[in-house]
Amino acid sequence: MIWHLIHIIDIILWVLMAASVFYILFFALVSTLWRRRVSELTSYLTDKALSMRKKEYFSYLILYPAYNEDRVIVPSVRQFLGQYYPYENFHVAVISDHMQPETNQQLHELPITLLQPVFEKSSKAKAMQYAIDQIKEYYDFVIILDADNVVDSHFLEQLNEECAKGYKAIQCHRCAKNNNNDIAVLDGVSEEINNTIFRKAHNRIGLSSALIGSGMCFDYKWFKNNVHKLSTAGEDRELEALLLKQKVYIHYESNIHVFDEKVSNKDNFQKQRLRWMTAQIQSFFNLLPYIPHAIMTCNLDFIDKTIQQALIPRSMLVIATFGLSILMTLVSLFFDNLWYVKWWCLFLAICIALYIATPRQLRSHSVFGKILSLPVLVWRMVMNILKIDRKNTDFIHTTHDK
Repeated sequence: MIWHLIHIIDIILWVLMAASVFYILFFALVSTLWRRRVSELTSYLTDKALSMRKKEYFSYLILYPAYNEDRVIVPSVRQFLGQYYPYENFHVAVISDHMQPETNQQLHELPITLLQPVFEKSSKAKAMQYAIDQIKEYYDFVIILDADNVVDSHFLEQLNEECAKGYKAIQCHRCAKNNNNDIAVLDGVSEEINNTIFRKAHNRIGLSSALIGSGMCFDYKWFKNNVHKLSTAGEDRELEALLLKQKVYIHYESNIHVFDEKVSNKDNFQKQRLRWMTAQIQSFFNLLPYIPHAIMTCNLDFIDKTIQQALIPRSMLVIATFGLSILMTLVSLFFDNLWYVKWWCLFLAICIALYIATPRQLRSHSVFGKILSLPVLVWRMVMNILKIDRKNTDFIHTTHDK
């Protein structure tokens, strides 16, 4: 009887984890699909046509929601202002929330708009809503950047070329700007795996990219009409849901980089993951009621996004499948069965998927050697499960290390 119960639990756990593993493996394999090259003649004719057409410079509003970001905001804004782009076609606005007077004074001296709202409960969504209400000028597109984000001087020029193709929502390639310890390296690798699975691979088969939270560009009119619908700390997931409900395609542009500071200590890692896990749970329950309509209207993007919110975090999958493989192997010593084989297959599948999804330049022995830090980080994520409150909309701020 006891073995029968263990077997039932074993099957249930395997099926739950296998769903997440095979989703990740599928899109990891999709990311390797060959993309047909444009012939030299076609490329020449396209370039010639573009050169003959008068270049259009769209106008951009760049928003920096900055909550207690005194250490990083001023250098980030100063660097952005060095864009090789017509100065009259872009404007920077910083929403300064709980920042020091000295920081605000430095920002005030720059050719930007400095907004200083007073919120009872701060959030990135509220900051963006406040900015859109206060800024009366009209723009073609709005760009959302985090206070620590750094871009090169050709950022707007490159983005303008993508906007000219007709995209209303673009997610740029956010990547790590620091690798000062094991945690920062693993966080950077995790982001690149996300870029492969949830952005690059999805676009490759015609599905929308996932948003990240910064390095995002939206049609200004669409953003203005929808930003006040945001109500949680997971504003990027809410923006995704709004776009996909309206069947607006999200394009991922891997060649436009936004450098982002990765967390480099365990406490910040835990707070960041708690915010992400809470947002994921909230998003799942918010999307679920619309699934019947999405099925009837064949909204594959929306269905896929809902499935994403139900996935088990990858690092948990690695540790859990490895641990259960060992456990079921030990159980087989006392009871003649082959239950453990499916667990080792699942562990192998998630390892293969993550290896494929990791960019080649990061597949080094030094990077994979840092995986020893993973169990401690996963344990902190497990502890976060006890703290998740899907009704909580408070903003969980992640500080930057000095």
